[in-house]
Amino acid sequence: MKQRIELLKQNLSRTIVGKEDAIRLTLVALLAGGHALLEDVPGVGKTLLAKSLARSIAGQFHRIQCTPDLLPTDITGTNIWNPRTGEFEFLPGPIFTNILLTDEINRATPRTQSALLEVMEERQVTVDGVSRLVPKPFFVIATQNPIEYQGTFPLPEAQMDRFLLSLTLGYPTEAEELQMLQRLSDGITVDDLEPCISQDEVLEIQNWCRQIKIETSLQQYIL
Repeated sequence: MKQRIELLKQNLSRTIVGKEDAIRLTLVALLAGGHALLEDVPGVGKTLLAKSLARSIAGQFHRIQCTPDLLPTDITGTNIWNPRTGEFEFLPGPIFTNILLTDEINRATPRTQSALLEVMEERQVTVDGVSRLVPKPFFVIATQNPIEYQGTFPLPEAQMDRFLLSLTLGYPTEAEELQMLQRLSDGITVDDLEPCISQDEVLEIQNWCRQIKIETSLQQYIL
């Protein structure tokens, strides 16, 4: 297990310069079966991290750019009338994926934010009374800008509880910026990444993590 996790970290480091702590914590959230909230300014690599993770596990990647006019059905999907069959057919939304990047989640209205609540906790989406499971593994990376709050809708406590952890990437150092420029000249991009572990292996590691025993004294300390 340790070797596969280390291999995944090394693969992410091929496109993400530095940020070892952010990579480690993101993997903690994924392998523990949780979700991550990235609170940082634009342009520090949040989207790159999500895309690189999806490529590394051979998973499907979708991105939602949150705006005030975004509707819940834009996330979950909706039933569309098919005149040829005379029936409604379900058109899946972007939430049916392995790695979901919800960019600037606090710019979506509370009604739209609530569309994420069920799927983040129960791994299923209910549309018109019909529940549908999302693919496994399922991991949400949401972002929000900690500086600009005009025109935003702060996440309620119920929404915040859906995230296992909150982290920040931060600006790169001068040495890291130099390394980024050198990597650009070498042609290393997220599209060059090859999967290093399978989705089944991710699920296996998640199951292994759930079986880790925690002593009662540690549980009491957490409480």
